[in-house]
Amino acid sequence: MQTRRRCAPWIGIKQPFSPRVGLRQNIPLKRQARPEASIIQREGVYREASRTASLGLGVNVFLVILKLVGGTITGSAALIADAINSVGDVASSLAVHGALWMAQQDEDDDHPYGHTKAESIGALSIAILIAFSAGMLAIENIRHLRQVVSVPPQTAAIIAALCAVLKEAIYWQTRRVSSRIDSRSLQAAAWDHRSDAICSAAIAVALFAAPYLGPLGRFADPVAAILVCALLIGIGVRLFWQTALELMDQQADPELTDSIRHRAEEIGEVTRIEKLRVRKSGLEFFVDIHVEVDAQLTVGEGHRIGHLVKDELLRSFPRVRDVLVHVEPDD
Repeated sequence: MQTRRRCAPWIGIKQPFSPRVGLRQNIPLKRQARPEASIIQREGVYREASRTASLGLGVNVFLVILKLVGGTITGSAALIADAINSVGDVASSLAVHGALWMAQQDEDDDHPYGHTKAESIGALSIAILIAFSAGMLAIENIRHLRQVVSVPPQTAAIIAALCAVLKEAIYWQTRRVSSRIDSRSLQAAAWDHRSDAICSAAIAVALFAAPYLGPLGRFADPVAAILVCALLIGIGVRLFWQTALELMDQQADPELTDSIRHRAEEIGEVTRIEKLRVRKSGLEFFVDIHVEVDAQLTVGEGHRIGHLVKDELLRSFPRVRDVLVHVEPDD
């Protein structure tokens, strides 16, 4: 009676012929390195996200100067409030840059799962900043309602309209990239751009209409700013909730989960996928998968199949950072 040979899984194992496994000798069981093409694609995702964040940062710096100078010259409280909001946008863009840089750092002793959640933390910070700054601006403009102020000249409306057009354009660019790479921080930045576009558009409409509203014209500027602040608070709360769910390791989208399941099932020596968990961490994903194999296989053979599953998933899904495979007997 032939006995099965047991040995350390990292050395390899000589196996007898099996119709299921085939003839395999000295099979290396060490984990294969992530394919170079996969690494290049992963790095490309971060580069694209960083370029988009840089574009948003440049536009925000320009708009801070434009709104602040224009608001000071025309005396528009709403335009100055919008400029302060853009200062927050500059801080948000810098936070996105820092988060993306941190998320790319390799694992270390203190962070064995890497630093990918830094991207989500950046998005959470932006959401809080949007809601907080909007609340402060709303309070300031409520105070302006009690003051007698003159209607700003039409120049302020033109500046606000120009800012709205620029912000709407950068919103669509950032949204396109965030949708393609599924980035929470860029999604938050995109909605920050959209909220600014709506804010500036509302201010432009109010300032254009103010001269035709008679005595009520002086309220157009602060009322427009208050309404926009309310919108910003709502957007900030929604972004906060979406990012918080991600930080609580919410299951990934069913489309990605099903793709991973089907790819693992295509490996011939896997009989069934018993359990699959996929959690999003920043721009990347972590997979926990339980695979069932022939109960008659040796520990070494099961270990080899587990690595086949892991290496195949890492190769097929470049944004999967790591895979934990649990091998179970197929009863």
